[in-house]
Parts: sequence; C-alpha cells; structure tokens
Amino acid sequence: MGELAEWRNQDWVRIGTDGKVKGKCGTSKDKKNPDRCLPRSKANSLSQSQRATTAKKKKREGAKGKTVVKNTKPATVKLRGGGLARRKKDIARGCGAVLESRRKMTQYL
Repeated sequence: MGELAEWRNQDWVRIGTDGKVKGKCGTSKDKKNPDRCLPRSKANSLSQSQRATTAKKKKREGAKGKTVVKNTKPATVKLRGGGLARRKKDIARGCGAVLESRRKMTQYL
C-alpha cells in the first residue's frame, strides 16, 4: 500500500488544548486557527499532558498567523521506515535531483 493511502486510512482525531480527544479531524469550529490533529494510535500513545502541550503549541503559533506548526518531539508522526513524515532528500527538485549526471552545469572557459 502506498504511503498516501496508508496516511489516508489512519483514523485522525482532533486534540483539544486540555489534552482530550475531541472528535474527528476537521470538525473544529475555529476555521482560522484549528485544533491539532493526530492519528488515533499516536494520540493514544501520548500522555494527556503531552497531547495538551502539542495542541497548545499549535494554537499559540496559529494565533500569530502560522498555518503549519511543527509537532512537539514526542508527538512527531513517523512512517514505517522510521523516517520523519517528510524528509527533504525524498522530495525531488527538478531533473537534477533525479538524474544527477544529466543536470545542466555552468562551464567556465
């Protein structure tokens, strides 16, 4: 199964600033500064105080206008391979990243 399909099939839940699971992800009333969402398995593996910490961080940074806020270290979601959910080296940046030998290079004569 592909990673995107695996991610979609996880049961994502919304975490409140009190550290409790509030319901399904995407059901937050505040659309400008939504609650933190985590997979249910990850949320259940954290203590209530750890869930509250990551949710408070999301709300605090969201109030400043940030739309993407990094999780706290214990709440970081990892993939099966053990890597982070998004590694820079996995994202191809143009044909030079895919075909190193075919990349256009400036030649100085």
